[in-house]
Amino acid sequence: MSGYVVVGSQWGDEGKGKVVDLLGTNVNMVVRFQGGNNAGHTVVVNNKKIILHLLPSGILNADATCIIGPGVVVNLSVLFKEIDTLESQGFTCDHLKISDRAHLLMPYHVKIDELQELRAGAGKIGTTKNGIGPCYADKYTRIGIRVCDLRDWDVFQEKLKVVLAQKNEEIVKLFNAEPFNYDEMVATFKEYRERLLPMICDATDKINKALDAKQVVLFEGAQANMLDINYGTYPYVTSSSPTAAGVCEGAGVSPRKLDHIIGVTKAYSTRVGEGPFITELQGDEAHALREKGSEYGATTGRPRRVGWLDLPVVRQAVLINGLTEMALTKLDILTGYDKLPVCIGYEIEGKEYDTVPASLKDYAKAKPVYKYFDGWTEDISNARTFDELPVNCQKYVRFIEEYTGTKFCLVSVGPDRNANIVLRDILK
Repeated sequence: MSGYVVVGSQWGDEGKGKVVDLLGTNVNMVVRFQGGNNAGHTVVVNNKKIILHLLPSGILNADATCIIGPGVVVNLSVLFKEIDTLESQGFTCDHLKISDRAHLLMPYHVKIDELQELRAGAGKIGTTKNGIGPCYADKYTRIGIRVCDLRDWDVFQEKLKVVLAQKNEEIVKLFNAEPFNYDEMVATFKEYRERLLPMICDATDKINKALDAKQVVLFEGAQANMLDINYGTYPYVTSSSPTAAGVCEGAGVSPRKLDHIIGVTKAYSTRVGEGPFITELQGDEAHALREKGSEYGATTGRPRRVGWLDLPVVRQAVLINGLTEMALTKLDILTGYDKLPVCIGYEIEGKEYDTVPASLKDYAKAKPVYKYFDGWTEDISNARTFDELPVNCQKYVRFIEEYTGTKFCLVSVGPDRNANIVLRDILK
């Protein structure tokens, strides 16, 4: 087997980009299988922070084919800006390919996303306003425009004419906003087309041929399990499935070809946007953890909500994704705390539960049930073996493994790509 999947086990921002980048130095192919530029994957190389939104985090490995898969929605303006930025820093993107079945995220998707959030007021979802939801909505109502449509310029223009007329009517009548100009949009996409054509491929065929040839293929998603459209805190979720099952749909591969499913878990909890968050901290305590962990959205710059580790959430990710191992990130941020609470269940109207409730009403009533661990004061950023970690730190890590029934293959103790304790080399 040669298929590896990296998924988030909380609400996103767990550090998937770092893990994919680290693994991506030893693989033949990296595939982004869902989401869009609502992702913000941060990779630190030689103390230089690189933020990727659409490009797979393995793009920094010039020897690995990087593919944007069929399940991704692609904003070409963002994509080309991202490519230009990387190339200006000395990296190459010649190894990037884009699925002909991926959907194009159009300017009207972004505009409608912004207008919907503004109109919703206090009831807003808290999206990144990048048009992801409206683009997926068009996909499932079967009026989306795909990458393959750009190959036949007449087909693209005709589809755009029909869809843009619908979108302009919606923008004007529902939101009283300015419509888009068809000719201007056609001119813009004509320029995009010339640059995009050499990158377009049948991604599903290419991915499966690589897997069948026993090449190592790494699948990378955006967001995380608690933002999944089916299993997250609905409706405060994303519009696709960032789970391991999403790989099968979003890349076109059989689940039998997935060998390792790695869940990335932050040593505490964060989330961006609206929605329930049982272990959330407030006031000075939240501010201190946020600043220490630099918890600001890589895509939006918004301050992330922060809280203690919620283990029922992580265990749900283990169950739904079938995690074979986990990677723990930002453990170094917890250095200096006297006591570290870890949520092991929820109390709802006098009863204790260790599963995540579906109902937002139940979620709102839930109070965290904490188990407390003694903290540590030692600097762990230079630790490269597990035994170098303080005893209390080791206990914290081992309890997470015990509770979730899943072992860690990697523990990150700093932002740099080399600041890791490798517990098990899963690529051997």
